Amino acid sequence: QVQLVESGGGLVQTGGSLRLSCTASGRTLTSYAMGWFRQAPGKEREFVATITWSGSSTAYADSVKGRFTISRVNAENTVYLQMNSLKLEDTAVYYCAARESRGLLLSQWSAAYWGQGTQVTVSS
Repeated sequence: QVQLVESGGGLVQTGGSLRLSCTASGRTLTSYAMGWFRQAPGKEREFVATITWSGSSTAYADSVKGRFTISRVNAENTVYLQMNSLKLEDTAVYYCAARESRGLLLSQWSAAYWGQGTQVTVSS
């Protein structure tokens, strides 16, 4: 069993930055693909970014490419999401997810474990 805990959310102005963290317990993440997803009010949960177990490959939603960066430090059992140039439309609850896989975690339906989410609010 893997427990995921997100942190780092908050209120930020447009153009600002935040770094989200997702720390795992229960198992090491070295064999897990990790992903970040988000859900805005009234909308469905959507994919944001993913990273392979080794960190050698990443993928991003078009809406965040060039602004967000996903990374991981397996020795710390932690995955990060650096978010720069934040926009109003980035406001959402951000969730960390994990799947035991050598590939990427591109779909929420493939995730085996979820964190509780952290709120990111971007204001003008």
